[in-house]
Amino acid sequence: MNSTYSLSSGNRGMLISMPHNGQHIPNNIADIMTSSATNIADTDWHMDKLYNFAQAMGIYVLAPKYSRYVIDLNRSPTGKALYAGANNTELCPTTAFDLSALYIAGQQPSNQEITKRVKYYWQPYHQALADTLATLKQKHGKVVLLDAHSILSQVPRFFSGMLPDFNFGTADGSSCSPALLEKIQQLNFTPYSSVYNQRFKGGYITRTYGDPSNNIHAIQLELSQHTYMDEPTNHYNKEKAEQVKKQLKCLVQCLANFAEEK
Repeated sequence: MNSTYSLSSGNRGMLISMPHNGQHIPNNIADIMTSSATNIADTDWHMDKLYNFAQAMGIYVLAPKYSRYVIDLNRSPTGKALYAGANNTELCPTTAFDLSALYIAGQQPSNQEITKRVKYYWQPYHQALADTLATLKQKHGKVVLLDAHSILSQVPRFFSGMLPDFNFGTADGSSCSPALLEKIQQLNFTPYSSVYNQRFKGGYITRTYGDPSNNIHAIQLELSQHTYMDEPTNHYNKEKAEQVKKQLKCLVQCLANFAEEK
C-alpha cells in the first residue's frame, strides 16, 4: 500500500477507480496556492459514500488521497490534451473550472516540479491500477474497470446548459465490448437522464486501460452532482444520494455480472 492512495480488495473481476476523489494538498504546494484553491472546489465529491456498497459486493476500489489540483490522475503524464480543440485543464492544473487562478502569480509548477509530481503521485496510482487489472485478468479471465467521476451540473467552461445525469464514456466504443455497452443501455435509469459518448467520452484512464480484445473492459461514468448534492455547495444530500445509489448499485451489479460471463 502506498501513502498516496488506498486500495480495497475484493473477490470479483471488477475494479472501481475514483481518480478525482482525493482532497489532500501537501503543505509545500498549498503554501504557493491562492486561498480559494485550497477549497478544492473541483473535487469529485463523496465518491466513497456513493459507492460504499461496492466492497460488500466483492468489488475492488482504488482511490487517491491527494487532490486533482496537485496532479490530475486522469490525464496523460506527457501533458497531452484530453480533448483536442476544447478547453482542457492541465496535468497539474493552474486554473479551476471557473477559470480562477490556483497559484499565486509566478508560482505555477515548473516542468521540474511537474516531473516530480508525476513520480510521487501519478505513477504510484497508475502502477496500482495496472497491477490490479493484471491480477484480476489472470485470476478471472475477464475484467471490468469503472472509472467513477462526478461534476457540477453546470460548468460553462466545458459544456453549455445543464449536463445530463449519467454520462457514460467508452472512448467512442473502443474501451469496452459492444455487448457490455448494450447491457448498460438496457438498464432503466429512470428518473435520471443518461447519454453515451457525448461531452465526456472517457479520460486517459478509460482510453489507456480499456482493452476489450484482451477482455479488459473500461467505462467512465461522469455523474452530475445535482443527483446527490445541494449544488452549488458540496453538501451531501443523503435523501437524494440514497435514490441515485440504487441506480449505481444496479450498474455495478451489471458490470460485475458481465465480468463473470464466459
